[in-house]
Amino acid sequence: MSGMTISKGILIIVSLVLSHIANAQTVYHDASVFPLLGKISDATETRYERLPARLKGVSRDAVWYLGKNTAGLAIRFCSDSRQISVKWETLNDFSMNHMAPTGIKGLDLYSLENGEWTYVNTARPAAKKSEATVISNMERKEREWMLYLPLYDGVVSLEIGVESSAFIGQPKVALPCRDKPIVAYGTSILQGGCASRTGMAHTSILSRMLNREIINLGFSGNGQLDDEIAELMAECDASLYILDFMPNVSVEQIHAKTEKFYRILRDKRPDTPIMFIEEPIFPHTRFDLNMQNRVHELNRALHEVFDRLIANGEKNILLIPSAGMIGEDGEATVDGIHFTDLGFMRYAEYLYPKMTNFILKK
Repeated sequence: MSGMTISKGILIIVSLVLSHIANAQTVYHDASVFPLLGKISDATETRYERLPARLKGVSRDAVWYLGKNTAGLAIRFCSDSRQISVKWETLNDFSMNHMAPTGIKGLDLYSLENGEWTYVNTARPAAKKSEATVISNMERKEREWMLYLPLYDGVVSLEIGVESSAFIGQPKVALPCRDKPIVAYGTSILQGGCASRTGMAHTSILSRMLNREIINLGFSGNGQLDDEIAELMAECDASLYILDFMPNVSVEQIHAKTEKFYRILRDKRPDTPIMFIEEPIFPHTRFDLNMQNRVHELNRALHEVFDRLIANGEKNILLIPSAGMIGEDGEATVDGIHFTDLGFMRYAEYLYPKMTNFILKK
């Protein structure tokens, strides 16, 4: 009897060990089978980029290249795994001297907890090809997940790893809402420069606040009111268009191009609210008099265009002032211009009530 008891005990132990080993094994799944949020068009050269293939050779080279950055794109999936891992290859293994690699080419994981998206952890890039366990030792529980892609690099391939015994599949909760997304157009700041991690671009923060999909069409240094981008935006039945291009244009460009860009949107989408945003009052404008004057001249030019639109009877348009946008303490940028996480959070909190009120008033 004692021998049988010992044998049974050994079998139980072996069974538990094997079960633990099985659960600990990570099985990777190609992320291409899961929904990708933040794209304005699916007709792209590869899955993980922002501009449709038809704009190659049409858009300026710089815009086309930046369209291959995955700013604002996010994978949605559901899993009950106690561990989430990722493997990914970036397009360029890009780096900059004023932005963290985790923001340029890392991945941010969020979980839907009680109806709100909660930050879990960041997958830190190691090289062009990276592998990381983002979170482990969780309770076995089915969760809704959102994985943000790089802000200033592209993605060649992406796999999501879960325990071999776990379920992974399509999201079961339709959040963020994808019906009538918000489309935001702008510059390096809108693209996410210089957030420390990929979920901290203000468009992504606002998307989580609103639980609504936001399409990020930020093009670093190149938010210069290109006609084909307006035409692309107009193809999307949006709940709101945000035009946040001011840091990339001159006074001459504002007068020459803003109304045409607006008209392309309005002719196709006569009822969609359109929001213009002033040039930010950057912290160093209090010291740099040339920069101070530039901000003043740019915003005056934008007001002249906006006032003309109002005088001509245009409706559902709003001009957002930049005063107070990122606080008054000078601590919201990494280099006097590009926002830190603090700057992005302040900007999102500044825009949130204005956006909700504007959409509701429509």
